[in-house]
Amino acid sequence: MRKLSVILFILLFLMPLSVCAKKQEDNSYKLAYINIDWWENYKDPILREYMLRIYNDNQDIKIATIKSEQSNQVVKMSLGQELPQIGFNPNISREFASSDVYFGNVIIPNYTQSRFLLPLTMNYEVDIWGKNRQITKSFSKELEMEKQNERASYILVTSAFASDYFNLVKADALLKNQEKLVELQKNIVEATDKKYQSGLCPVSILLEEKQILTNFEEQLNSLKEKQDVLENQLYVYLGDRTNHGIKRTAYEDLYLVTIPESIDSTAIKYRPDMIRTEKYIEKTGLLVKVARKEFLPSFTLYGQVGFNAYQLSKIFTHHTFLSNIGVMPNLDLFTGGTKIARFKYRKLEYQKALQYYEKTVLTSIQELNDSLVSAKTTDKNRKISDERYDIELQKFSLAEKKQNIGASGSIEFMKAQERLLESENSKISGRINYLISTINLYKAVGGLDYNKLEEATL
Repeated sequence: MRKLSVILFILLFLMPLSVCAKKQEDNSYKLAYINIDWWENYKDPILREYMLRIYNDNQDIKIATIKSEQSNQVVKMSLGQELPQIGFNPNISREFASSDVYFGNVIIPNYTQSRFLLPLTMNYEVDIWGKNRQITKSFSKELEMEKQNERASYILVTSAFASDYFNLVKADALLKNQEKLVELQKNIVEATDKKYQSGLCPVSILLEEKQILTNFEEQLNSLKEKQDVLENQLYVYLGDRTNHGIKRTAYEDLYLVTIPESIDSTAIKYRPDMIRTEKYIEKTGLLVKVARKEFLPSFTLYGQVGFNAYQLSKIFTHHTFLSNIGVMPNLDLFTGGTKIARFKYRKLEYQKALQYYEKTVLTSIQELNDSLVSAKTTDKNRKISDERYDIELQKFSLAEKKQNIGASGSIEFMKAQERLLESENSKISGRINYLISTINLYKAVGGLDYNKLEEATL
C-alpha cells in the first residue's frame, strides 16, 4: 500500500509535464509574414523569385529567426521551472570506524561498513499565487516581441532589396542612354571642331562642347560604378558568394502599381513596431504583478523515495525502502529593501512602456502620412516627366523634319537628340522613383498590401 501511494504521488507531479508539453507543441510557431502576394502586384517573376530566395538565404532574416527560436526556448525553460524537479542522486560510500563507539552501556567496536543510498528526489514550488505562471507568460510576451522583430527584419530586407533592384533597372536604362549621349556629344565636338577649323565658330563654342562631353563621360562612369555597387548589395541580400550576376527585368517591361487616395490611420495596427510595443506593455504589466507577489510567502513541496541498504545483495528488499514527504514554507522578513526597489522599478518600467507606445503611435502615423504624401508627389512628378518627354518628342520630330528638308544643320539635329535622351532619363527616374515610393508605403503599413488592408489578418 505504501509503495502504491508513492507511485501515485510521482504520477501526480509528472502529469503536468506531459500536459504542458502538449500545449507547447500545439502552440508551435508558424511563419506567417511572407507576403508574396504583395510582390505579385509588380508583375515581375524575377523579383518574385528573388523574394523567395531572400527568405531562405538572407543572413539578417536567419539571425532574426534564430533569436525568435532562442526566445521560444526561454519560454520552455520557464515552463520547466513551474513543474516538479525530479532527480536521481545515488550515494555509495564505505565507512571506517577506528575506535569504539559507546551508546550508553552498549559498545560498538571498530568496524568497516558499506552504504548504498539510491534515492529519487522531488522538489516542487507550489504556485499558490500564480507568480511562476506569470513569469512564464512574460517570457511568452518576449517571444511574441521577437516574432515581430523577425517580421520587421523580413519587411526591411525585402523592401531594401526591391528598392535596389529597381534602382539597378534604372541604372541599366540610364547607362544605355548615357552611352548614346556620349557618342552624340563626341560627334558634336567633332563637327564643331571642323567649323572652328573653317573659321565658322569661335573657340569658346568648341570649348563649351568639349566641356559638355567631359560632363557626360563623368556621368557615364558614375552610372557604371552605381551599377556595380547595386549588384554587390543585392548579392549580400541574397546571401550569394558566387556573384554569378543579377537577373532583372528590362525597364520597358516594368509595371506601375497604383496607390490609394487615402489610407486610414488604423492601418498602423499591422506594423511590427506597434504590435511589439503592445506586447512590451503586456510583459511589463505581468512583471509588476510578479514583483508584488514576491512579498508573499512561498511553499516548496519536497519528497524522496528510494532504497537505503548496507549490503548490495539486499538493496531491493522491503526493509530497505526509504520515503519521505514534506512542505517547506519560506517568507523573507528582511531583504534590505530589495523587493520594494524591484517593485518600484517594475512600475517605472511599465510607465516607460506606455510612453514608448504613445511615441510609436505618433511615429507610425507620421511615417504612414509621409509615405502616402511622398508617393502621391512622386506620382505627380512622374506624370509631369512623361508630359515633358512627350513635348520633347514632338520637338525632336520637328527637328527631324527640318533636318530632312535641309532647314537645319547636323549639329542642331544632334542637340535635339540629346535633349530627347535627357528628357527620357528624367522620365526613367520619375517612374523608378514612383515604384520605390510604393515600397516605402508598403513598409509604412507593416508589410501588407495597402489596397487590401480590410482583408488583412496577422
